[in-house]
Amino acid sequence: MDKASIYQKINEILVEEFEVDEEIISPEASLKESLDLDSLDYVDLVVIIESNFGVKLVEADFDGVVTFQDFYNVVEQKMAVRN
Repeated sequence: MDKASIYQKINEILVEEFEVDEEIISPEASLKESLDLDSLDYVDLVVIIESNFGVKLVEADFDGVVTFQDFYNVVEQKMAVRN
């Protein structure tokens, strides 16, 4: 799966599962501020990402995540390690 496909799939998940307005999703936007998810929503997000991409995410993966691009990069890196 290439970068564009990863980004598109993540965005689709955010729109469909969390009712995020697609217009606010951009690589440089703040993930936390844009999504306005509570802690349970973040757990759901992790579970959905793990099942859709076949990766395992841990709390430490999110240490440097501020923007959507940071989140995309984490998923992309996890997939690269998996492959």
